[in-house]
This record gives sequence, C-alpha cells and structure tokens, in this order.
Amino acid sequence: MHSIRTKFTILTVCVLVVALTVTTVLAAFSIKNLGTDSSERILELLCDTGAKNLNAYFDSVEQSAKTIYDYAEADLGSTDIEKLGEHIARVEDFFEKTAKNTSGVLTYYYRIDPEVSSTEKGFWYVSTGSGGFAPHAVTDITLYDTEDQTKLIWFTVPKATGSSIWLPPYITENLNAYVLSYNVPVYKDGGFIGVIGIEIDYNTIVQPVNSITLYKNGYAFINDVDGTIIYHPHMNVANYTGENKPKVPDGLLSESTNVRYVYEGVAKQAVWTPLHNGMRLNVTVPVSEINSEWQQLINKTVAVSLVMLLIVVILTAQYVGHVTTPLRKLTDAAKQVDAGNYDFKPEYSGNDEVGILTRTFAQLTGHLKTYISNLNSLAYFDSLTSVQNKGAFDLYINDMKARIEEQNGQVEFAVAIFDCNGLKRINDQYGHDKGNIFLKNASLLICQVFTHSPVFRTGGDEFAVVMQNDDFKNRDELIRLFERKISDHNASASEQWEKVSVAVGVAAYEPGEDSSVDEVIHRADQLMYQNKRKFKSDRQNTLDQPQD
Repeated sequence: MHSIRTKFTILTVCVLVVALTVTTVLAAFSIKNLGTDSSERILELLCDTGAKNLNAYFDSVEQSAKTIYDYAEADLGSTDIEKLGEHIARVEDFFEKTAKNTSGVLTYYYRIDPEVSSTEKGFWYVSTGSGGFAPHAVTDITLYDTEDQTKLIWFTVPKATGSSIWLPPYITENLNAYVLSYNVPVYKDGGFIGVIGIEIDYNTIVQPVNSITLYKNGYAFINDVDGTIIYHPHMNVANYTGENKPKVPDGLLSESTNVRYVYEGVAKQAVWTPLHNGMRLNVTVPVSEINSEWQQLINKTVAVSLVMLLIVVILTAQYVGHVTTPLRKLTDAAKQVDAGNYDFKPEYSGNDEVGILTRTFAQLTGHLKTYISNLNSLAYFDSLTSVQNKGAFDLYINDMKARIEEQNGQVEFAVAIFDCNGLKRINDQYGHDKGNIFLKNASLLICQVFTHSPVFRTGGDEFAVVMQNDDFKNRDELIRLFERKISDHNASASEQWEKVSVAVGVAAYEPGEDSSVDEVIHRADQLMYQNKRKFKSDRQNTLDQPQD
C-alpha cells in the first residue's frame, strides 16, 4: 500500500512528464515549421531580388534595341540602293551612341536581307574592350546553304518568327565568343528588311547569379523553359553542344515555383522565378542545410526539457507541496510560448531549484525570441541601408489597406516615392562600392528628414516613405527640407559619388477617389518620374549652355 504522499508524488511526476513531453513536442513542431517556412521565404526573397537585377539588365538591352528599331523604322524611306545606303549610315551613327550606353554589349549589327539588296548589307560592330566599338566584316549570308543556317540563328529566327526574340547562348562565329543576343526584325510596308541585333557577353549574367548564395552550399543557376541549363556556377556550359547540353534535374520544370528534388543523391529545396527574356532563375540549397538550423534548436530544446524534467522529478519527490504551485505556473508559461507569446514571464521568482528551472525556461524562450527576431531581420530589412525592404513595404501596405477598409476610407496618409538619379553612371564610372556609398547617403538623408515615418528600400535605387499624422500634415515642408538637405550635403561633398540626386513624387490618399492604396503609390510613382524627367531636362539644358 503506497502512501498518499507517494501516490500524489507519482501522480504529480506523471503529470509533469506528460506536460513537458507535450510541450517539447509542440515546441519542436513549431520550431520545425518556423525554420522551414523562414528558409523558404529567404529562398524566395533571394530569387526575387536576383531576378529583379537580371530583369533590369535584360530590359535595358531590350530598350536599347527598341530605341534603334524605332529610329530605323522612322528613318527608312525607300529601299533603293542610294537611299538605303544613306539610311544605313544614319542608323549606324545612332546605334553607336546607344550601344556605348548599354552595359555588356559585345557586338551590335543591322543586317539587310540579301533579298532586299545584294550590295547594301548593313554593318557589324564589335567591342574593342576599352568602351568603344570597331567595324567588323558583315557576315555574307548568301555563302551559307540550308544546312548551315543554324550558324545564322540571329538572322533566321527573327526573320522566320517576325517578332523580337532573345536567343539562347551560342558561339558567335566571327568572334568565337559565347554570347546572348536580342534581335528585332525590321519591316517596311509589310516587307521584311533586315534584323537589328545586340549580342551581349555571356559573362554579364555570371556575377549577378554567382552573388546569390545561401548557407554553405546554396547557389543559383539559369535554365530555359525546356530545361536546358544556360548558366551554372559548377559547370562550363559553353563546353557542351547540341544534345549534350546539360538539363535541369527532374522536378525543376514543375509548375510549382517551390520544389524539392534530388540531384546526385542529395535532396535539395529550390525556388524559381521566370525572367523577362523567357529563362528561369533558380535558387537551390541542400535540404540538410535548411534542416540543420531548426534541428539544432530542437536538440537544445529537448536537452533543456530533459534537464528541466529531471530537476522537477527530484524536487517533486522531496517537496511535493512546495513545487506544485510553481510547476503549474511553469506549465502555463510553456503553453503561452507554444501559443506564440514569447514575452510571457513565469511569476515564480524564488531562489530554490524551481526558481532556477523557471529562469532557465525564460532564457530558452528569450533565445527562441531572438532567433525569430533575427530571421525577421534577414527577411524584412535591407542589409545595405538598414531600412526596411520591399517585403516589409508590401506587408505595411497590406496593413494600410486593412485600416482603410476598417475605417471606411477615413485614413489620412501620403506616399512618397524616391528614385536616385545617376546610380548607373556612378557604378559604371567609379565602381559598385561607390554606388553603395551613393545609396547610403541618399537613404541617410531620407531617414534624417522623415524621422517619424517608416522608410523602405523598394528597389535597387528606389525608396518609399509612408507619411501619417504630423508628417502627413507637414509633407510639403518636409519635401522642401529634404531638398535643402540635399543641397547642403552636396555643397560639402568632395567626390561625385558622395553627392546625392533624388527624384521625388508625393501623392496623398483621396477618400472617394482612390479605390486602393495601389492607386496612391502609382500616382506618386508617376509624379516621381515627372520630377526625374525634369532633372534630366535641367541637366541637359545646363550641358547645352555655352561655357565661358
């Protein structure tokens, strides 16, 4: 016959064992889900950021080719030999200026279809490696028979499709260089005239892709829609031809943008996103590296829980009445943590063993809260400028939309969009480290002026501020203060990259007129671009004035 104390002790110990076990299991599941979800969000963030950088570059190449095409189409008056030659000469001069302002251009050309003219072939220029271009012999298309047409895909594909197209990497025959090309067919009165094209150095996509890393073995690579690998940091794609070109592993061509697959016996997690030129950017990392983060925390949690359980069993056996109440409070604290309330503190503050157990639990939840805070910082803060990033901006705007709906549109706020002028020029002339100084200075000035409003970096050279309360009421004065700050800052700056030039657009929410926050952002963006065009116009007028 066991005594009541023994029975109560056994019962209490059993209850504590079950409670701590359940709490530990729930905490383990919570940590696992949190770690997995956070890793996936980081992968998506890295993939989206890398895609934006690549798309910005591809868009600049497309815009250059479109500019040349628009000029050529407007200039082309007749296809007789004399006038066609004069037209080619004008396009040649215009093309050179545009190509010099486009990063990574290896060759550019305007090839006239032999069926239009057998004497006026067009022109072909190649990079000299020092920022200039030199003329190169134009490929004689008539020398290639039907079987050799694959060597002229830059001409035959746009002609056959009748539309602008990015071509997969190939070795350009005249230079024996691996290139990507964007080609635009030119028409006159419905008749095919020729092809305007830009070939960019394959290596221009290498650095942006190689800069995307995660954990120890995470990396990024590019493939086309058929699964052929375009660039991979661990293989030289240029060494493969025809059917031997490497393909992505099974599973990566899934419609889902977040997939798991196995490559060379290693389970991997990948996120992909489409690029503007039809390719796909993939960011992949071994599943084991994703799991190791939360597994270590779970192991620590289990170890601490076991220690806690051992202490509780010993104390319960000796001091049943003394420990019952604080253990109940400790169990309540564990439930609060499991529910997500990491700020909940157990009320027991004694200096005995139960007090030590309580403080150890508080330290554990503090470490867990710090770990979650660090993950949120990685996901929602910009590492360069220390302001909040695009993901944080999207969350803030979603909250603003909810407030507008809850308050029936009676919300006062304004959105300011900032775009840094001349970042590309600074990067090109002085290097990206100086461009980073330029961005930091711009961000610092914005933060100094809008001290009571959240500041976000929404793009490479774009920032956003959401103004409410006093900042909303004083927004016009704040903009003027910002302009004075820039002027004062630039007056004391000695180097070009230290000076700041920012285009600004501000739009206030108009209840009854704006159906969503997005309309306010769009209006602010449009006003910013008007301001940016004024900057460019004023700068051009200054350059055009006679110099003393």
